[in-house]
Amino acid sequence: AMEDVCAKFVSQKISKTRWRPLPAAALQPPDLFATGSWDNEDNRISIWSVGDTGNVGVSGEYQGEPQLLCDIRHNGDVMDMQFLDQERIVVASSTGTVTVFRYHQNNQTLSANQRWEKAHYHVDQDTSCGGAACTGVICNKPEIVTVGEDGRINLFRADQKDAVRTIDNADSSTLHAVTFLRTTEILTVNSIGQLKIWDLRQQRNEPSQIFSLTGDRVPLHCVDRHPNQQHIVATGGQDGMLSIWDIRQGTMPVSLLNAHEAEMWEVHFHPSNPDHLFTCSEDGSLWHWDTSRDVSEKPSFLHQGGRSTAYFSHSTINQSVVSAWLSNDPTKDRMEITNLIPNQTLSVNSLDILGPCLVYGTDAEAIYVNRQLFA
Repeated sequence: AMEDVCAKFVSQKISKTRWRPLPAAALQPPDLFATGSWDNEDNRISIWSVGDTGNVGVSGEYQGEPQLLCDIRHNGDVMDMQFLDQERIVVASSTGTVTVFRYHQNNQTLSANQRWEKAHYHVDQDTSCGGAACTGVICNKPEIVTVGEDGRINLFRADQKDAVRTIDNADSSTLHAVTFLRTTEILTVNSIGQLKIWDLRQQRNEPSQIFSLTGDRVPLHCVDRHPNQQHIVATGGQDGMLSIWDIRQGTMPVSLLNAHEAEMWEVHFHPSNPDHLFTCSEDGSLWHWDTSRDVSEKPSFLHQGGRSTAYFSHSTINQSVVSAWLSNDPTKDRMEITNLIPNQTLSVNSLDILGPCLVYGTDAEAIYVNRQLFA
């Protein structure tokens, strides 16, 4: 519910929010996150702590809003960003440049650690106006993959000056997002509704597989892969639809789910609890999709209060073998969808989830943290 959410007004439009990854053995919830801004005169990368966890309110909720630890100026709009490790953040700019920023915890500062100028460009790298937006970045330390408006794919390695590999004409349309399928394979989505798999071991510059939305060629804006079942992929597009794909079969989505009323900007499976999926949109909503249990047996109190709960059908053939995301017999059970921000009006541009914590950023110049997602 809304009362678990802390808001912080930051006087800049937030384009990206990312939790800092926890050390492998960590049991505590995440404590730091980064944000990037866009469409401001002065864009910034900022590091925040989630706030004072010491003060617990009457009903056990946390008190205290997120605290700014440090920030640094960023040239251009922040189009995407990902933590490479606990100290470094890779940022994609609308100028085409890709920058690695280092967070120095000892003195709470950020510094530019490494920069690939105009990693993406339209005509040639040397002209002043040649930059093309870098739209997506994904990290699998030490490797960094970027995609852009120029249809180019770059493979960089942290601490190496030149690109390890560039696929110049990977796509004739804009590439909007990228994710790793395996350590040697990536998935891209583009502005004509295609999802493509690229095998980075192959020297040829063609995708190994192409999947496509039927007919309409609706631009796809975001993609995420199921953390345990690597053949399951979710994408979101300009029409707000959520598409689920099984890349082992066919070239079309397994299911298309009516979701948002405008562009879907991000889709994320929960990294450790992937029966839960989260999407956010230009329409000001952030949806939590829950396929984890049979909601027909749930008490009906869910229908009251600030939640708008809709039921979408899906089924489970055998939960241990087939993911709920791939099933298609509507008679067995249903999916619960909750809009976590019922009356927001401006675009929710980004979200990230880790453990019980959700962070999201909006065009209303605010960041929001919910630390009790499953309470």
